[in-house]
Amino acid sequence: MLRLAILAGLISLCAAAAKLEEVFAWKEVSYAWPSEDAKNQAVKNGEYISANNLPLGLGRWKDKLFVTVPRWKAGVPSSLNYISLASPNKTDSLIPYPDWKANTLPKGEEKPDENAITSTFRVTADACDRLWVMDTGVADILGEFKVISSPAIVIFDLNTDKLIRRYTLKEGDLKHESFFANIVVDVLPGKCDKAFAYIPDLGGYGLVVYSFADNDSWRIKHNFFHFDPLQGDLKVGGINFQWTDGVFGLALGPADDNGDRTMYFHALASTTEFSVNTNVLKNKTIATDPHSYDMFKIEGNKGEHTQTSASVFDEKSNVIFLTQLVRDGVACWNIKKSLSPQNVTLIAEDHDNLIFTNDIKIDADRYLWIISDKMPAFLYRGLNPDEINYRIYKVAIDEAIKGTVCEA
Repeated sequence: MLRLAILAGLISLCAAAAKLEEVFAWKEVSYAWPSEDAKNQAVKNGEYISANNLPLGLGRWKDKLFVTVPRWKAGVPSSLNYISLASPNKTDSLIPYPDWKANTLPKGEEKPDENAITSTFRVTADACDRLWVMDTGVADILGEFKVISSPAIVIFDLNTDKLIRRYTLKEGDLKHESFFANIVVDVLPGKCDKAFAYIPDLGGYGLVVYSFADNDSWRIKHNFFHFDPLQGDLKVGGINFQWTDGVFGLALGPADDNGDRTMYFHALASTTEFSVNTNVLKNKTIATDPHSYDMFKIEGNKGEHTQTSASVFDEKSNVIFLTQLVRDGVACWNIKKSLSPQNVTLIAEDHDNLIFTNDIKIDADRYLWIISDKMPAFLYRGLNPDEINYRIYKVAIDEAIKGTVCEA
């Protein structure tokens, strides 16, 4: 037993040895204002309160790195932003996307434009050069909870920065407790019009499926979308809190000959991973039929303290990467191996710089991008503006899994 324990320790040390490249780091995020006067006016009006801006989601497309800033609190001037990767400045300012107007909250009786973004948590850039945004429609979530618009999927053409479509979720897609913090897109190259989007509802414990071709959506319910009451007590960055977040992270496996995939999913307040074939989700009749219950499968348990927000799949290595909120890092699992604690290992761990790894993405060059943002401290205690609070890293995938149980 002692030899096994030593071996496990050595594996763990090797697993967390991947060298991450720090790309951006901020004490507080700033924005590329049209002018200094515009910034000063926003500060004066309370439209920009620097301490209330928490970067949360990310995604890369060519030389743009998208960074979301949800409107948790008042004083967030822009929710959907990007940074130019050509910039050598690690503390570069966020540039609103597609522009300032689309990210500015309406005043009085004004109605938001079709391309307006009220508050978004995560985005996806697809193989067809489109940016998919899940707009919650709510500002000042922790304060006055201002409903600006209904939850909607907003899709942009990344080559022109123009709106392709805005789809407002139907009444039947929503529950009173609904909270949409993620969106994953299922599309094959050359079949852009056949895309589907999967949107987990972490508060209402459901999954909304959207068909681009039909411009229609439907809601799926399943027991596996709920949280585990034994896994909602978390301690991150010295802060103890309890969450009841349900289905959250979605990772799409490789496409088969029919274009279908296995979707791996989990609740945030859980350590169990589940799966379902997308041919179930994409068929509205089957997806909403209670008899499809057994088509959802249990993959296994990741182990103690493995609560995960986002997850993402790399097709070449057959590896799913998973944020590790309690362990201050990122883990991997090779789907060719059974899911067990022995087959889930850390590829990065840092108790100072990776506190709350909120989102991860894989780009076209097979780099894994990671954002850490100390969100529990932001929500419950407040952050120290004199220290670095937000960091974005990247690492080559093959380097990240080298020497680990995830390597083929």
